[in-house]
Amino acid sequence: MTHLLLARHGESEWNAAGRWQGQEDPPLTDRGRAQALQAARAVGALDAIICSPLDRARTTATIIAEELGIGPVVVSPGLLERHAGAWQGLTRAEIEELDPGALEAGRRPDGWEPDEQVRDRVLAALEASHRDHPSGYVLAIAHAGVIFAAEGALGAPRERIANLGGRWFVRSTAGWQLGERVHLLTDETVPDSL
Repeated sequence: MTHLLLARHGESEWNAAGRWQGQEDPPLTDRGRAQALQAARAVGALDAIICSPLDRARTTATIIAEELGIGPVVVSPGLLERHAGAWQGLTRAEIEELDPGALEAGRRPDGWEPDEQVRDRVLAALEASHRDHPSGYVLAIAHAGVIFAAEGALGAPRERIANLGGRWFVRSTAGWQLGERVHLLTDETVPDSL
């Protein structure tokens, strides 16, 4: 069986500012780098670390890998955050000003990556990890939207997730199954973006 912990990256500059990142690439804050160090001490033994190609995930994964003495970190394009179209870089207030009521009504902007597309590429990335580590423990550093997509595909409700919060997924011959939600930090940050 593959045991895969899919976790959100450390706090980024745009997390701290309440901006929706999508596939934009702001770096981690100093706090985000410190969170990655703390998470390395909490994560336990691992066989591999994979990550999204975005800097905030790569940096988080690299800090954890260096602290644990494992690697190299493998970049998995399927773990890329959802493209949020014209909303990337905006705060909730700016989105409300641009399109009043859109958030509450569930409207999405041009360029928004469809749920099915996000789900399919995330599940393909998890399956690739299983093929590479059929009996190992893998940490996958990604994004909230990636975690929501994987959880939703397996029937879990959508719940906000903190930086370096995550969920275990287990792959057996029966397919992927949900494990427990985990919190790798004692002092969590839950970004106030979407």
